[in-house]
Amino acid sequence: MSWISAGAGSPFRVQTASRGRDQAEDFLGRIRERRVVSLLQRHGFMPLSSQRILDVGCGTGKWLRELISWGADPAKTCGVELLPALAARARRLCPPAVTVECCNAVKTNFPSRSFDIVVQATVFSGVLEHGTRQAIAAEMLRLVRPGGMILWYDVIGENRWNSSVHPLRKADIRRLFPGCLYDLRRSGLSSAIAELLAGRVPRAAALLASLPPLGSHYLGAIRPTCT
Repeated sequence: MSWISAGAGSPFRVQTASRGRDQAEDFLGRIRERRVVSLLQRHGFMPLSSQRILDVGCGTGKWLRELISWGADPAKTCGVELLPALAARARRLCPPAVTVECCNAVKTNFPSRSFDIVVQATVFSGVLEHGTRQAIAAEMLRLVRPGGMILWYDVIGENRWNSSVHPLRKADIRRLFPGCLYDLRRSGLSSAIAELLAGRVPRAAALLASLPPLGSHYLGAIRPTCT
């Protein structure tokens, strides 16, 4: 089969699909960055250099590195990750001053009220058991200081290709974090639409991403009224 063949499984088709995914990921990443920075500014947490930050379920540390690129101090930036392999990779990829602990987010070793910002990015949608979700939320509330913020980023809709994703609506979030103030807004765009348009018609992709009803995630701040 020739290189330019468009047959199923051909190099051309695989290369094109990969390029589309990369363009979509880059496009969605830029949108997320602008909106997270705007959220932090709106709630008075910029510059980040003075903030002590914890990422719950940090994975390989992608959000930790992004927060540092937005101005966070690595020495004040921490992550917790359940899986040892991911925690080890986060330590390798993040600056040496970043603290990454391999532990369950249900119970960490950090003192109460020790963080200005506690981040969770697509962690809760990966947890099926409601009791576990409640325990993680309670731990996050324990760790955030009075006047601090929980930065929330998670999916809204069902993923028909991935049954392990369990999206949360605003009512679900409010039940997990009772007695808080909420600034939750739809953000992003489905990966399928982004892959289709980001590299071909970027203006159309940007227009669709600006429409709240098409937002694929809730991005926002949860502010405890008392901790």
